Amino acid sequence: MSTPVSKYTLTVGIALVIANMIGTGVFTSLGYQVEPLPSAFVILMLWLLGGVVAWCGALTYAEISTTLERSGGEYLYLSKIFHPTLGFVSGWISTIAGFGGAISAVAIAIGSYSSLLIPLPQKVVSVGCIVIISGIHLLGVKTGGWMQTILTTLKLSLIVVFCLAPFVASDARSGVSFLPQPGDMELIFSQGFAVALVFVVYAYTGWNAAAYIAGNLENPHRNLPMALLIGTFAVIVIYLVLNAMFMMTTPFAVLANQNDVGNVVADRMFGVEIGRVFAALFSIALLSTLSAMTIAGSRVSEAMGEDYQGLRILAVKNRYEMPHWAILIQAGWSVFLVMVSTFVEIVQYISVSLSFFSMLTVAGIFVLRKRHTVRPFSVPLYPVPPIIFIAVTCWMIYYMFKEDPKIILYSIGTMIPGALMHLYLSRTNKASVS
Repeated sequence: MSTPVSKYTLTVGIALVIANMIGTGVFTSLGYQVEPLPSAFVILMLWLLGGVVAWCGALTYAEISTTLERSGGEYLYLSKIFHPTLGFVSGWISTIAGFGGAISAVAIAIGSYSSLLIPLPQKVVSVGCIVIISGIHLLGVKTGGWMQTILTTLKLSLIVVFCLAPFVASDARSGVSFLPQPGDMELIFSQGFAVALVFVVYAYTGWNAAAYIAGNLENPHRNLPMALLIGTFAVIVIYLVLNAMFMMTTPFAVLANQNDVGNVVADRMFGVEIGRVFAALFSIALLSTLSAMTIAGSRVSEAMGEDYQGLRILAVKNRYEMPHWAILIQAGWSVFLVMVSTFVEIVQYISVSLSFFSMLTVAGIFVLRKRHTVRPFSVPLYPVPPIIFIAVTCWMIYYMFKEDPKIILYSIGTMIPGALMHLYLSRTNKASVS
């Protein structure tokens, strides 16, 4: 019997980053931005700022993750740099919101996009997608990685076609100008810009995806920084081009408050019938995001299971070397969220909760540099990238708190049970050792 493949290649690592990032965010966020920011130039600056922040985060994570070489993401990094309790709470939030919540948000979007073609309730489609993708990843790294690469390639091909279509197959034009207009600077420094950034941060969530599989990546000292940086840069370019195309073809009044921007734009460019074909393709393409999050999320849970006796079940692997209980529990939680939550609630909660812990992790580089003089990868222009990431994240969270304090309270309310659970599990660990 052959030994199962247990390491992801660089190609899969890049695909994982791209697939994690290009999901529901870019196909839904614009609908919530055109009202508070009625300027194409300002909206592109919003997406560029989100890309710069993600790039600065990717540079910083590349140094941290290659210095602390192991799968686990923020859970591992915060535990090693600051304190195990902080790391555990971040892992708890990642499991509850970052992956469980994000998987459910993607599944809801898939259900919404496919509703024109599949004669089933949206929630049934959403739940079915979670179950099928989780089941495929139970079959091992080789099978899951193969599926991930194919789905990501399909998604990128669809986006290329979508971006070129207005120039070769459509007369749809909105008449929007991408040049700066009077009042644009006031919009950029407004509360509306900061709150809209929450949706952009959600769209860029996933730039750190490869860090979650550091211990499962071939030649991580070389491949991890490359996966993070190549994947993130590619997505920045794609997001700017894709949003420009959306605004170029469709008036702001038509886009406003639309949750399925891709469908709206496809219908306007090609008509309803061909638009339905694109709806089906969007649904398939979004499966790559759901798949990528299933991979990364289960590896965080697996790392927690390896460290705590009370969570040992999460580290148990099946004959394909996959943490099957971590995958199954994650799928179950995601299905529950699909049944009880709305898309907007999930997005706001995810963005604020994850941004907080990403910011703490990026800040950890200042501590890590004092402890480790040998670094496989060093952040260029240090300390500018981590300072940019921290400053913009604080600005966004501050205005989000002013806009809707309950989102912050929800995040804090989720952290408290995680801290209490860590206290209990730490005592269990000590008791088992003694």
